[in-house]
Amino acid sequence: MTETVRVPVGDLTFDVHIGGAEDGRPVLLLHGFPQHAGMWDDVAPILQAAGLRTFAPDQRGYSPGARPVESAEYGMGHLVGDVVGLLDALGLSTVDLVGHDWGAVVGWQVAARHPDRIRSYTALSIAHPAAYLRALKTSLDQQKRSAYLLLFRLEGKPERVLLGGGGKRLRAVFDGSGLDAAGVARYVDPLVAEPERLTAALHWYRAMGRNDQSGLPPVTVPVTYVWGDEDLAQGRKGAEDTANHVAGPYRFVPLAGRSHWLPDEVPGEVADAVLDRVRSS
Repeated sequence: MTETVRVPVGDLTFDVHIGGAEDGRPVLLLHGFPQHAGMWDDVAPILQAAGLRTFAPDQRGYSPGARPVESAEYGMGHLVGDVVGLLDALGLSTVDLVGHDWGAVVGWQVAARHPDRIRSYTALSIAHPAAYLRALKTSLDQQKRSAYLLLFRLEGKPERVLLGGGGKRLRAVFDGSGLDAAGVARYVDPLVAEPERLTAALHWYRAMGRNDQSGLPPVTVPVTYVWGDEDLAQGRKGAEDTANHVAGPYRFVPLAGRSHWLPDEVPGEVADAVLDRVRSS
């Protein structure tokens, strides 16, 4: 059984979906764009059945009580601070961390900058930030995959493009995910109904900067990186280079024929990778 708890962190309040045995080893699940904590609904029960306790927050911009207006409030320092603040507020000294898409980007940062709080890290889809940036500079393939960033970082226009026609372009983002129309609507309809929610989610892109890597140390905690080789956003070059930025135990799990949307597409394989990492850490 999962319950939703409102957790204050500074001036913000986050909706956190909590489930599993109260004495279970804690796992923090970070969602990405344009989803919400519900993306873990097929993964979390498997983890809970294995004895883990899961915590899945609707992150900054997605929780109604944590939706600053200015894009500068969505910089990486704030996003990392939210995770550490949630751990403190929930009374969790250490957790096993799992992140997908933007949640993976934040997860890499937390694992590198706060290794004392992270027992292990499982990243889904998105490579280590330094590996991603290197591929973006040197790989035409990655540059093509990342072209959407030019749109998403603009003010106003991406909202018009993505929400037009009842969110037609936003729904198309999930092509290849295996989700049916109802599954896609679960993520898209809240953004169509609350355009300010989409604006807040896009602020993550508008606030991103190359200086996010300034002083980022190697990741020393045990890491598993799961990547689908048909991921439209993350190419092979960055995926394979990620190993060069992890100093601790590392496992790379490429999934043939799988897309970017791994928790929805193959929740069992995602859960297995997380459990394998947790048990070996």
